[in-house]
Amino acid sequence: MAKKIAFIGAGSFGFTRGLVKDILSFPALRDATLALMDIDDERLSFIKTAVDNIVAEGKYPAKVQVTKDRREALKDADGVVITILQGGYKIFRTDIEIPKKYNVDINVGDTRGPSGIFRAMRTLPVMLDICKDVKELCPHAVVLNYTNPMAMLCRGMQEKYPELNITGLCHSVQGTAEMLANWIKADMKDVIYTCAGINHQAFYLDFKVKGKDAYPKIRKAITTREEIYNAEQVRNEMFLALDYYVTESSGHNSEYNAWFRKRPDLIEKYCTHGTNWNPGAYAYILNDYASRARNWRSLTKKEMAKKIDLTRGKEYASYIFNAVFGDNTIFPFNGNVRNFGIIDNLPYGCCVEVPTFASKNGIEAVRVGSLPPQLATLVNTSASCEEMAIEGMFTGDPKRIYQAVCFDPLTSAVLSLAEIKEMTLEMLAANKKYIPYMKSLKF
Repeated sequence: MAKKIAFIGAGSFGFTRGLVKDILSFPALRDATLALMDIDDERLSFIKTAVDNIVAEGKYPAKVQVTKDRREALKDADGVVITILQGGYKIFRTDIEIPKKYNVDINVGDTRGPSGIFRAMRTLPVMLDICKDVKELCPHAVVLNYTNPMAMLCRGMQEKYPELNITGLCHSVQGTAEMLANWIKADMKDVIYTCAGINHQAFYLDFKVKGKDAYPKIRKAITTREEIYNAEQVRNEMFLALDYYVTESSGHNSEYNAWFRKRPDLIEKYCTHGTNWNPGAYAYILNDYASRARNWRSLTKKEMAKKIDLTRGKEYASYIFNAVFGDNTIFPFNGNVRNFGIIDNLPYGCCVEVPTFASKNGIEAVRVGSLPPQLATLVNTSASCEEMAIEGMFTGDPKRIYQAVCFDPLTSAVLSLAEIKEMTLEMLAANKKYIPYMKSLKF
């Protein structure tokens, strides 16, 4: 029987198009109904044309459904993909620009710290509304979240709707593994690893090539080849100090600790140089958002003009859907789930990113045990801040939000408690429209 897959936020053009291409490449899913939902008519029109072209190019018997009605898209879905942005560019810029007034220099701002917390505060209510509809309209669907901040959103959804099959996906795990393999000229088919922690702050607890520990070769490549060291200065410095490699890019990770962005000279030394791009510049993603907001139509048309390549990509979503309700294979990946006895030395119930298996039995996480103490110390700080932030959102307590920001490593390296309070109050006021559930905007 043909399956139905709903895309909530389908106007995320490149991402939706890539996932559709991947999904239809599996024989068991080639006749799927693809329900494309977005709130923007023009973006929906573009993605419908792109998906129709993929269906035609592959001669797939798939059906394409386009709607602005989320409930219509979700009704009887077997799989759900969420890729939304709540509020848009204008409010997102305050996540970056208000902290900068207080000398908190943010590169991306979509994951944690003050910017990530307020992004979560705007987005979580919408995600919970989606989950409410899923529970009513497709309670057995596999729900895959690609929206950031990954950990806080998954944590909130999984607490309020524990009966649903929800996990979050990030391409940084497989992407970084390929990068490390390339550095030591290893073939990925020979690579196995165990990666665990929290989203964007997970570490390869082992990384083996043909069964042999590859970390000595990775360390040698970093310390002897300047082009490799410069490609990921922040992450490479972290590896040399902590002995394990972290998943997400240097720009992101420079925000998640107190070591690289607290002084202009450190930003200049570690965050604004790279072999291919400027990975740690202030407001990098904000500037990218601004450019895309101006040019998205022309960029989309340019992409649509390219020859369609039906080769299956490496994003996890299609493989997970195929494993659960397609060919019923077993697919290993790293998913975001609640920490119920999976990592011993991280907060119980927090959202962790750990080895997970998708199969006809659903999604099942693998117990990891304990992280090495140096990793646990770093990751615990971020996970605990996320736990406080989620509590603040669920209770509507602005003081809890402030306390979560207080312990953010970068913020606390730069600001006093009084300054953090002033910054948090300003960010609360800027987000007033999106957080009516907060009991007050003052504390």
